[in-house]
Amino acid sequence: MRDKDEKRVDGGRRSWLIATTAAGGFGAVATVVPFVGSFAPSEKAKAAGAPVEVDISGLKPGEMMTVAWRGKPVWIVNRTDEMLADVKKADNEVADPKSKMEFSMPLPEYCNNEFRSRADHKNIFVAVAVCTHLGCTPTPRFQEGAQPNLPDNWPGGFLCPCHGSTYDMAGRVFKNKPAPQNLDIPPFMFTSATQLVIGKDEKGEA
Repeated sequence: MRDKDEKRVDGGRRSWLIATTAAGGFGAVATVVPFVGSFAPSEKAKAAGAPVEVDISGLKPGEMMTVAWRGKPVWIVNRTDEMLADVKKADNEVADPKSKMEFSMPLPEYCNNEFRSRADHKNIFVAVAVCTHLGCTPTPRFQEGAQPNLPDNWPGGFLCPCHGSTYDMAGRVFKNKPAPQNLDIPPFMFTSATQLVIGKDEKGEA
């Protein structure tokens, strides 16, 4: 009689243990799935690093527009012939005229020229608007000549308001300034005469 009672108790305990283990297993699965899911990038994170398509049909000569790519401002400047001439004038005044020193990304091969732009759209200048000194955003100072915080022979370009670094119309830093390198040129390509994509070129996405 006692053996039968013990068997019933053992059987009941076994059933309780199985049920508890199963419930614990489901709980573990419920806990693990969201945790693993948290490693997958969100749509917002994907968008932050995705290429950016830009319509420049309304960008007139001498004008600039700014777009966001990877959380950073990127300039697109439609340079005039005078602005391109100013780039040549600045060759002897900039610290790295041939852009030999990289900052945070390599210079695209198609921009390894005097204007740091694509040869078939040499007037269009694309650059990451982040000063290579401490990360401030320079301001456009396209007008030539003497003006506050700039030399009398200023050829036109960009001035960083934080510590006075200056860049020419190709984003090259002038000599004896706090910024050690030229502005970054991101990968970009034209999909038509008035459409370009920043963050992607013939080699793929950056």
